[in-house]
Amino acid sequence: MQADHLDGNALAGPLAEIFAADVSVAVSRCAACGLTGPVASLRVYDRAPGLVARCPGCEEVVLRLVRSPDAAWLDLRGAVTLRIPLGGASPGAVAAEGGEPGADR
Repeated sequence: MQADHLDGNALAGPLAEIFAADVSVAVSRCAACGLTGPVASLRVYDRAPGLVARCPGCEEVVLRLVRSPDAAWLDLRGAVTLRIPLGGASPGAVAAEGGEPGADR
């Protein structure tokens, strides 16, 4: 069976135009189920007018990104938090720190 979605790494290029840091290694927490993980683990659907990223745990929408030639719209209402490592922190270092404050997953 062929997957109908991409992994969250598909967001790296489009989000690099907006953020100075690599957002694919940022840690998000799903507002619906509380699952915490890197943006790269989200399931990205690109068959809409933009990109829709869903939680791999509960399938709720975590992030939407739509762009036009002169603007980008980023909807993060499905994420409680988005922790972006700065100064060369790796995803392993974030996981070793326990992900996010108060995260129990």
